[in-house]
Amino acid sequence: MIDDTNNPLRFETNPYHNVVLKDRKIMELTGVKQIDSFDANEFLMETAQGWMVVQGKDLTLDKLDTERGDVVIRGLIESMSYVSNKKGGKDSMMSRIFK
Repeated sequence: MIDDTNNPLRFETNPYHNVVLKDRKIMELTGVKQIDSFDANEFLMETAQGWMVVQGKDLTLDKLDTERGDVVIRGLIESMSYVSNKKGGKDSMMSRIFK
């Protein structure tokens, strides 16, 4: 039995996380909990499997389904990496990522 009383409003309801990359131009993600920040060169997201950074050029948020945790990113995808699973302050994590 799952206890939902300790689960505040979350960005995703699906515990699974999948990534589909099509021709380095379209990235489809499931299991996204939140998008911390994004711009034309980088997306920082928390997924069901940890923090993820997607880097590229001309990146745009094409689809956002907050109920299911689905995200679609368009642009030239140059890299994707999982950064940290730690629950720490945003500033400390950001400083580790951009050193």
